[in-house]
Amino acid sequence: MKIVLWILVILVVLVFLIWLGLQITPRPFPDYPEPGSPGEEMAIPSDLPHPVRCFYRSVFGEEVSEIQTAVITGRGKMRIQGIRLPVRFRFTHEAGEGYRHYIEATFYGFPILKVNEYYLDGKGRMELPFGVIEDEPKVDQGANLGLWAESVWFPSLFLTDPRVGWEAIDEVTASLVVPFGEQEERFIARFDPQSGLLTFLESMRYKGAEGDKKILWINEGRKWGEIDGHKTLVEGALVWFDEGSPWFVFKVEDARTNVDVSEYIRVKGP
Repeated sequence: MKIVLWILVILVVLVFLIWLGLQITPRPFPDYPEPGSPGEEMAIPSDLPHPVRCFYRSVFGEEVSEIQTAVITGRGKMRIQGIRLPVRFRFTHEAGEGYRHYIEATFYGFPILKVNEYYLDGKGRMELPFGVIEDEPKVDQGANLGLWAESVWFPSLFLTDPRVGWEAIDEVTASLVVPFGEQEERFIARFDPQSGLLTFLESMRYKGAEGDKKILWINEGRKWGEIDGHKTLVEGALVWFDEGSPWFVFKVEDARTNVDVSEYIRVKGP
C-alpha cells in the first residue's frame, strides 16, 4: 500500500513539474540591431471598398508608408503534437516576396525544438526537428498564403503592391486578392464595425504536403496597438477550421520595417 501511495505521489509531482515547465515564458529574442525607417508616403486611394477605407484611416490616417522589409519578433504558445508549448519567434520578410520563420519551442524557458521555415523564390522549405520538407507544391501554396497573411503587420503593402487588389463584399467584409506565381489567391477580410480594424483573414489552404484538400485557415486579429510609434497587430491567433481552437497564439513585441535583411533572411537561427 505504501509503495502504491509513493508511486501516486511521484506521478503527481512529475505531472506538476511538466505543467510548470510549460507555463514559463521564454526570454524574448534580442531586438533586431538595426532601427526601422519610414518609407515613401502614399495617399490612401479613395476608391477602396468602404470597410477597407475605414480600416486604413483608422490605422494610418490619410497616408501610408511603403514597406520593403520587416522583422517581427515576439512570443506566444504553439500546439505541437497536442501539447501547447511556449515559443519565441522571429519572422523576417521581404515584403510580398519571401520570408524566413525562426521559432523556438521551450520548456522551463530553454529551447527544446527549433524550426527554420523559408519561402524564397516562390518555394517553401521547412527545416523541422524531424526532417526537411521541400519541393512540395501544397507547401508552396500554404507558404504563399502565410506570406500575405503575415503582411497584416505592415498592411500598407496591400495598397502599394500593384499585384494586390481589394473587392467589395458588404459593409464589414471585403475580398483581398493576392498573387501566387501566375495565379491568384483570395482572403476574406472581416472588419470590426465599431473600430474599423481588421479582425479576421480567412483563406483556403492545404495543411502540409500530405493534405488531400484545402481547409479553411483563419487568422484572428485580437488586439491592435503601437510598436515603435506605429499602429500594428500586436496579438492574434491562427486556427484550422477542422481543429476548432488556435494552434498558435502570439504577441508581437518588436517590429522593424525597411531594414536590411538581404543576408539575414537566408541564414539559420535568431
